[in-house]
Amino acid sequence: MKKALITGITGQDGSYLTEILLERGYEVHGIIRRSSSFNTQRIDHLYSNPEILNKKLFLHYGDLVDTSNLNRLLEKIGPDEIYNLAAQSHVKVSFEIPDYTAQVDALGTLRFLDAIREVGLKKVRFYQASTSELYGKVQEVPQSEKTPFYPRSPYGVAKLYGYWIIVNYREAYDLFACNGILFNHESPRRGETFVTRKITRAASLIAAGLQKILTLGNLNSKRDWGFAPEYCEGMIKIINHSTAEDFVFATGETHTVREFVVHAFNHIGIELDWIGEEENEKGIVRSINFDAGKSLIDFESKKSDLRFDFTTSLKKGDVVVAVNPSYYRPTEVDLLIGDPTKAEKILGWKAKTKFSDLVKIMVQSDLEKVLRRGF
Repeated sequence: MKKALITGITGQDGSYLTEILLERGYEVHGIIRRSSSFNTQRIDHLYSNPEILNKKLFLHYGDLVDTSNLNRLLEKIGPDEIYNLAAQSHVKVSFEIPDYTAQVDALGTLRFLDAIREVGLKKVRFYQASTSELYGKVQEVPQSEKTPFYPRSPYGVAKLYGYWIIVNYREAYDLFACNGILFNHESPRRGETFVTRKITRAASLIAAGLQKILTLGNLNSKRDWGFAPEYCEGMIKIINHSTAEDFVFATGETHTVREFVVHAFNHIGIELDWIGEEENEKGIVRSINFDAGKSLIDFESKKSDLRFDFTTSLKKGDVVVAVNPSYYRPTEVDLLIGDPTKAEKILGWKAKTKFSDLVKIMVQSDLEKVLRRGF
């Protein structure tokens, strides 16, 4: 039985990766930070299972800023594979807490690599969660493993250090360490402060009459959005490849934030028109037909569980989307679109879920949550 150690196990990617590894017969260990409130909801369905708890899945308190803790955990667990997914991963927030972002995202990776050397885990395989934010002010379109980096945020800069320290330790100490440069990947488990979940959740709340307006930043930002579980499958392919290499994972398509908004509202049955420009731009209701939203939910079987219905107060001409410049980044990343050719040819990995289907999956999940619980 292989042992895998996952940092960031309670996050979106960590939870999906844990499910996949458990299905493949792994013993999975996860590092979680101590908190006064519970933050394990994404893996509670696994951790509460008596067949899994402390038999196949083990959680340990730890932090990437604590070197001695990392050493002790590696000595205790002796993992075969390490997936370093933990990070301060919110780009906008990284401008507010740049030092902490660097401590976790940059130096945290270094501490982990040094701990591996100190403990003497010569055969361990290490996966580093890298990011498309490395490309920032893009130097070519699309972006591949050979594209020069130009990060545009403290998060991107910290991740750039993490990327290069992986390469350096791989070459200097012959460690099996590799980077997965993952472009944006989303799911119903995405954090609610990230723009995609913010959009799908707000559209659902507006449809239920529980929220009036969705406020966003730069609607023109273009991103390459994929489905998170597929990208977690790719992580396993990278770490089990015959040689330690770095790979880009992406769909090869790009869409604006505005397009994401349009698709989310359309799936619920609200068509939008757009008026104004830049910070004065607004999305207004053109037409309403909630049959589309109702078709996402098996209404009859779930009727007894529903606490809310679709609102009748929403009407044509209502403003449901607005722009707030406070959400703008100090330095914006305008366009990201990845070239996954290397991953497709060498690993046999390919993104399967189309953009509109991804938005639909997320809307369906949020709409059901909202109609059942009202938030």
